[in-house]
Amino acid sequence: MSGVLNFLTKIFGNKYDSDINKLKPIIENINAEVRSLSTLSNDELRDITRQLKLEIKENTQELNEKIDNLKKSIDNTKNENEAENIFKEIDDIEKQIVKENEKKLKEILPKAFAVVKETAIRFKNNKEIIVNATEFDINLSQKKDLVKISGDKAIYSNSWKAAGNRITWDMVHYDVQLIGGIVLHEGKIAEMQTGEGKTLSATLPIYLNALTGLGVHLVTVNNYLAKRDAEWMGPIFEFHGLNVDCIDNHPPNSEMRQKAYLADITYGTNNEFGFDYLRDNMSRRVEDLVQRKLNFSIVDEVDSVLIDDARTPLIISGPTPKGDQHEYNELKHKVNSLFSEQKKYVSQILFEAKQLIKDGKKDKGGFNLLRAFRGLPKNKALIKFLSEEGVRALLQKTENFYMQDQSKEMHKVDEELFFTIDEKNNSIELTEKGINLITKFTDDKHFFIMPDVGEEISKIQALKLDEKEEIKRKDELMRDFSVKSERIHSINQLLKAYTLFEKDTEYVVIDNKVKIVDEQTGRIMEGRRYSDGLHQAIEAKENVKIESASQTYATVTLQNYFRMYNKLSGMTGTAETEAGEFWEIYKLDVVVIPTNKPIQRQDKNDLVYKTNREKYNAIIEEIEKLSKEGRPILVGTTSVEISELLSKILTRRKIKHNVLNAKLHQKEADIVAEAGKESIVTIATNMAGRGTDIKLSDNVKNNGGLAIIGTERHDSRRVDRQLRGRSGRQGDPGSSQFYVSLEDNLMRLFGSERIAKIMDRMGLEEGEVIQHSMVNKSIERAQKKVEENNFGIRKRLLEYDDVMNQQREVIYKKRRYALFGDRLSVEISNMFFDTCDSIVSTYFDSKDFSNFELDLMKFLSIQAPIDEEGFKNIEKNELTDLVYKSCYENYKLKSEIIAQSTFPVIENVYRSHSGHYKNIVIPFSDGVKTMNVVTNLEEAYESKGGNIQFSIEKSITLSIIDDIWKEHLREMDDLKQSVQNAVYEQKDPLLIYKFESFDLFKTMLDKVNKEIISFLIKSNLPNQSNVQKEQIHKQQNLQTSRPELAAPNKVNTPNTVQKTQPIRVEQKVGRNEKVKITNGSETKELKWKKAKPLVDSGQWQRV
Repeated sequence: MSGVLNFLTKIFGNKYDSDINKLKPIIENINAEVRSLSTLSNDELRDITRQLKLEIKENTQELNEKIDNLKKSIDNTKNENEAENIFKEIDDIEKQIVKENEKKLKEILPKAFAVVKETAIRFKNNKEIIVNATEFDINLSQKKDLVKISGDKAIYSNSWKAAGNRITWDMVHYDVQLIGGIVLHEGKIAEMQTGEGKTLSATLPIYLNALTGLGVHLVTVNNYLAKRDAEWMGPIFEFHGLNVDCIDNHPPNSEMRQKAYLADITYGTNNEFGFDYLRDNMSRRVEDLVQRKLNFSIVDEVDSVLIDDARTPLIISGPTPKGDQHEYNELKHKVNSLFSEQKKYVSQILFEAKQLIKDGKKDKGGFNLLRAFRGLPKNKALIKFLSEEGVRALLQKTENFYMQDQSKEMHKVDEELFFTIDEKNNSIELTEKGINLITKFTDDKHFFIMPDVGEEISKIQALKLDEKEEIKRKDELMRDFSVKSERIHSINQLLKAYTLFEKDTEYVVIDNKVKIVDEQTGRIMEGRRYSDGLHQAIEAKENVKIESASQTYATVTLQNYFRMYNKLSGMTGTAETEAGEFWEIYKLDVVVIPTNKPIQRQDKNDLVYKTNREKYNAIIEEIEKLSKEGRPILVGTTSVEISELLSKILTRRKIKHNVLNAKLHQKEADIVAEAGKESIVTIATNMAGRGTDIKLSDNVKNNGGLAIIGTERHDSRRVDRQLRGRSGRQGDPGSSQFYVSLEDNLMRLFGSERIAKIMDRMGLEEGEVIQHSMVNKSIERAQKKVEENNFGIRKRLLEYDDVMNQQREVIYKKRRYALFGDRLSVEISNMFFDTCDSIVSTYFDSKDFSNFELDLMKFLSIQAPIDEEGFKNIEKNELTDLVYKSCYENYKLKSEIIAQSTFPVIENVYRSHSGHYKNIVIPFSDGVKTMNVVTNLEEAYESKGGNIQFSIEKSITLSIIDDIWKEHLREMDDLKQSVQNAVYEQKDPLLIYKFESFDLFKTMLDKVNKEIISFLIKSNLPNQSNVQKEQIHKQQNLQTSRPELAAPNKVNTPNTVQKTQPIRVEQKVGRNEKVKITNGSETKELKWKKAKPLVDSGQWQRV
């Protein structure tokens, strides 16, 4: 197959050559422009930016004028349908402007890139650059020491502070960086090797796209890089009068963050960009919005952001009733006992297995070995025994036997265990023996046994009880079921915490808090918690404070957030391995950029040992040898635990070294600065694998450069490549070597069976090693298995969120229309029509005139516009139009009455307090609830109360949408969890989720429309109402988080959040559970999902 591919490549060429060849003519044009710019004065060079901006503006001026004229025509139209058509036309023109801008940017690209390169040349060659001072220069001089004003001149220095250190500009774009810049501008991913200057390359498309004034976002993986890059690259843009800011420098929802988004170029972290989007869609005032329309984004370390971080959604959560109630503390002692008993039993049967295998009784020995593996796969004695000759092959053979015929015989293996663990699927299941053990500590023998609901209901019905007693018994049964299911869930999460999650590997405990360690970078992920109660279980295990649970207020995945940009691009050193995922999800093409200088690093084949002990001994010997040669060594580990283990061994051998891990992350800058010096040994988790520049002296280069030692292969090939990439930058010498053992997690789970057989056949003794390219390929195959599995998880998450995203877009669009108000009259008109249509549709087919009349009075406060005879003979559409016309005319009349009744109060306040009040709050009530409406005092006075109805519409729409949307999010969370059981019925949970969520959303929209219209029609000034000055309340201190394992239904948050608690029904009813409802004259028994809309309508109630 490879021969055929090589033959085809020779004939047609490959993608890499094709991509680069297309860009070569553009590179020649850019360099020609640079030569022509070299003769210009500094002021003339700066003036080109003004000229380019003007060209772009003139290119779309006609379209912008057309939009302005259309907006003016909206103010003059009274017809809502006509206004809606005008808004659609405006939307189409705005899309056309984006396309026209792209065409213009492509045309001016060579000149714009040349301006940036020539600027870099001048900053490198001159300590000072003198230009005529502009107002922008004067303002900049007051904030930064980069520029000084002398008379009418501005003096720019080529030295400034970045990330706390003073740097002197010494960089000029190579041709390969120009290629990278073009690729980024085209909305693709530029894969540039480590040390090839991705940050500098990004300055080119950033400058070009910033000329439109629509904003450019540079997204980084952490706030250190965001702040550093903004300070480091900012002066190049500021020299040309472009504003640069970093959102991470300013608090959320602040005026300063708002200004940061209004800058031409905005740096920030992926989390903050996403959370700002969610916060904006929770704001009640236009003044609180920070983001503008999302135009162009360049994502640095794009694989980390759009792939690794995309496994979990962004969530803003708030307090939930009884969020601090749980059983983790009460149950952890039982689980601890369970874990201890299992540990003793596994040790015993492992000892028996060793004896049986030694005596040649391989069948019984293999059986016991499999039982030990199913009981505690991470048992260190077991892992060590599996590395011995033939043992892993025996385990595999035994497991295959018991797994055949859908694991029909596996119960024989599991029956003596207290619980079983499936490490690959991260799942645990209690056995009968385990349930008996923890139940014996309680008085109730059914303490952990779930009732069979169907069977128990049949028993209750067979008793022929009276109706009230039967309902009472059923309620008790469902309550018992709910309590026990939550209890078993807690037990399972505690078991996971004790058996699958290790301290200093998956998490660390700092300041009495459990903090997750990022497996990709080794850094602490502040604010992130494991989902679904797992984090609380780990807190119970570690005896630290168990934080309260919370509910979701707003959520979005990074995939769906970044897909909202008009144009998206990214850069990284390791994207090629995930090129398929980038294209499938984001439609982003990956272009591999050539290196400026050939790579000199020597990448050696992996060394594979049987045990960890042999591997670590070999690593220490290699460190001693390389250290004596005067080479700096970077030792990459995958966990805090391994970094501390190696540190202890090196300390015993008196080898000087530094340790960089999640516990010592404060020292990162100092340790990295030392890492390139002679004979310095640096032990680091994956923190040193991304975005870290290790500088080498000439002596070190002569000694062979930086040596990379990997202590094991990571699940992801990209992480290994990032670690390798620290060495051999810009043509520097260096080497990389990975050490692997059969006890490593990756090898244990996915890759060691074939290698173990090879080692057994070769008869390798302890301490001996194998090294071959075939072994490397085998390890890479294991990594691919993990990557495919992870891609499946991310894709599934996205498929679920795509359903939510369609709903999110509808709701957020409604909020925006209400918030800005320009399209609110059209939206309210549509709500009236939809409500009328809903009422007519409900009763038209059944010709139920009495209930039709009742609903018209209940929701619209109008009499039926026709009599019963007319109702039976009229067409459905004609009836809808008739009802709509009647209620909408009634509403317009009501608006005039409200204006007249409120104006005397407004007039009085305006004349006595207009100097003190800008906005006032007027309470309105529909007779059931009261809402405060904010309106501008001066506008209200000048319009004689005419703007009051608009203010009511705006306030009520936002308030009702937010309340019902939060409730809907809870229902969607519950739905997502409940549909997972469909897999047992051989149904696709996702398909059921789509159908059910559509019905839920349809019901929700109907409820939103009816509640808003009902309040607007019935609202009046309550008796003894007082007009008050507006009190501006910032958004309550909600919790932002990135829950691990991606289950947004149970997000944990500290209980310090204010207690603004949404209503939650105490007695939770399953969607498919049958309930009885009545309307006074008729009683029905329906599934709750069908009964709920009837109950919500107010005509029916539960019995």
